[in-house]
Amino acid sequence: MEAKFFQFLKIVRVGYKVRAEAARRLLFLKLGYSCKVELIVPPAIRVLCFKNNVICRIGIDKQRVHQFAAAIHNCKPPEVYKGKGIMHIDEVIKKKQGKKSK
Repeated sequence: MEAKFFQFLKIVRVGYKVRAEAARRLLFLKLGYSCKVELIVPPAIRVLCFKNNVICRIGIDKQRVHQFAAAIHNCKPPEVYKGKGIMHIDEVIKKKQGKKSK
């Protein structure tokens, strides 16, 4: 398989981790829920994990790579107040201002 398209996601928050299992083609996400989130990796995509918080998806079909990236991104989208969650490597989160005290 010749890798033509790739995309990176980063996980921002203490305690959030990711682990890829190549044998069963599973991606395990630990995102602060009571159970781990398991995602099945499509057959045309390879998933690599770097430093427990960076996910790289490689594939030959651009649409499948971006669709799988969107599925991972929707598991825990970034918050607008703290900027924590799963985001694309080049994504900029415009943070909102919190409550003002008197």
